[in-house]
Amino acid sequence: MSIKQITILTISILVISCSSNKTEDKIIVKDEHVHHDHSSNSVPSNSKSPRTAAMANIGSNHIHIDYSAPSVRGRKIFGGLVAFDEVWVTGAHSATNISFNEDLLIEGKVIPAGKYALFTIPGIDTWTVIINTNYEQHLTDDYDPAKDVARWKLENRTLEEEEEQLTFQVVSVNQDSGYIEFRWSDRSFRLNITPAN
Repeated sequence: MSIKQITILTISILVISCSSNKTEDKIIVKDEHVHHDHSSNSVPSNSKSPRTAAMANIGSNHIHIDYSAPSVRGRKIFGGLVAFDEVWVTGAHSATNISFNEDLLIEGKVIPAGKYALFTIPGIDTWTVIINTNYEQHLTDDYDPAKDVARWKLENRTLEEEEEQLTFQVVSVNQDSGYIEFRWSDRSFRLNITPAN
């Protein structure tokens, strides 16, 4: 075999090798892209307001709340960071979501099974809790009261001990009743829930 033929063979092998590595790289990148989360609720893992969830079953109805949980961190929350008498996302980042697989009776109102945004209007002594159909929105940027499904006026419950991180709980009392509780800083509210069927 001549030097010229050896050189051509060596170049051919290198070209094939490089091409196959590029294909491999593309496959790896494509595979990594499949596992990347593009959802609107995606929050960096080092966020100061991590995305979390609260859930429970009331009978056969699964109630699930998905929310971002900011902390007090020495700040004045209500009447400071969170204004009184204005619609609030009840968390941070994307809208707080509530979903249930069967119709649910919330404070005496039947709400059809589905997924909703949960907004609030904090008052000095009260809360207005809102269920809205537009659950895919950033904060209250696209809040539209025409899309409200229901509103409830609730008494504020003052906490004896400060709740550092915003918390929702879905509590099953028994097969036929339960409640949703919100707690943050020195304030709280509770929504009574029962199966609608």
